[in-house]
Amino acid sequence: MILLGTGLVALNKLAWKTATRQVLLMDSSTLHSVHQPHIARNWRSRPGYLSEGDSDFESVHILLGQFLADRHSPDPLPDETLLTENTKFDWGDGKPLEKVIQSQADLEFLMQHPVLFRNAIAIIEPWQHVGRNPLEEAVRASLNVAYIAQKIADCDSILFPLWASGLLDPELVVPLITSGLAVVVEGGDPSVRDASTFDGANCSLTDLHCLVEKLLISRSPTSALALFICLGHQLAAQGHINLIKRAVQQVLSTESLPRDENGKMLKALQRVCRQIETVGSTLKITKRNGHVIAEGWDHPEFAVGPNEHKEVGNRRLHHYQSPDGEALGIPQELINAHEITADEYAGVIDTAIEYEREVNIAMFHSDEVNEEAILFANWAYRLLHNAIIPHRSTLAGSRLAWLLKLPDAIEILCSTTIPPRSGMKS
Repeated sequence: MILLGTGLVALNKLAWKTATRQVLLMDSSTLHSVHQPHIARNWRSRPGYLSEGDSDFESVHILLGQFLADRHSPDPLPDETLLTENTKFDWGDGKPLEKVIQSQADLEFLMQHPVLFRNAIAIIEPWQHVGRNPLEEAVRASLNVAYIAQKIADCDSILFPLWASGLLDPELVVPLITSGLAVVVEGGDPSVRDASTFDGANCSLTDLHCLVEKLLISRSPTSALALFICLGHQLAAQGHINLIKRAVQQVLSTESLPRDENGKMLKALQRVCRQIETVGSTLKITKRNGHVIAEGWDHPEFAVGPNEHKEVGNRRLHHYQSPDGEALGIPQELINAHEITADEYAGVIDTAIEYEREVNIAMFHSDEVNEEAILFANWAYRLLHNAIIPHRSTLAGSRLAWLLKLPDAIEILCSTTIPPRSGMKS
């Protein structure tokens, strides 16, 4: 489920949108490095695999749109095979899955060829698989994204397997991948609630938070949309809470700012930050059975908690309905702020749920994003945004200028439901 034309999207059981806003030898089909011949061996020099001409933004956009609009073809997928040079369709085993960034050298090579990354999807793998199927086979969901994108729109994919490569410099990676067609942060077997579940990988939970938070504040009018799935979606949820906490802490610890006459702007920001801190440090996360699993934003299960029941299989998406704040102990101002956000913004997912008879997704989750945390994040972002707007010219250029990159709001779009309480949790 992709939300086109807006900033960021996350999809899991709860879906929301973030509103804002060396020398080379080259032949016709491959790229080789003279000094490091193992790098990017047999990479295609031009984007696209199935089409006769190069694949680019326009062709991908048109072909994807045609696929989404097709309601009459017996099989809307093109007949061309993707298995001619990669019979198992696995990363690194041949074209079109030859672009795998496993080292700093790979990254530097890619940086020298913007035509490749600007016309491709960047897929971030936080873990080597998302779980195992009934045959005990590891399920690598990134292959699904790459297959669908190539088959439908002849759109190349570039894999960043962070669990193997470790965290490459976010100051280099994020500007590169956000200048492409899209960024997909994939799922994985570990839990955002427990850093020890990432043991054994070359990329820790802290490393992943660093990358995701950088992605969340790297939007621009021309940057790629970002799609966060499963574990990626949960990392995004925790990332929003981390960003808000960082903003509050930095504002409250600041004594003065240049060009802020009489401290007017800083006083306004500190006023709302104290309000955010008060709510964030006391807000309770309550399960459907009434059990409180977290109290306050410092708790490891504030943003992401355990699912009451593992969700495996197809689930129907339901349009989000505001909860009964009094019954659930959610402050009404959080609910009101979200209703305003939902009225202001609309996207593809909203429209699909309104006009399609039924929208279903495949679920494979044991953790869920907490409704209360996202309602809180939306409310906090709106408060910060409204406090910043009158003083943004003063804020720009100061050490707090990064606050201008924060989202304006988050809208919860939809969720699956588990009786007896329909809800939000993801």
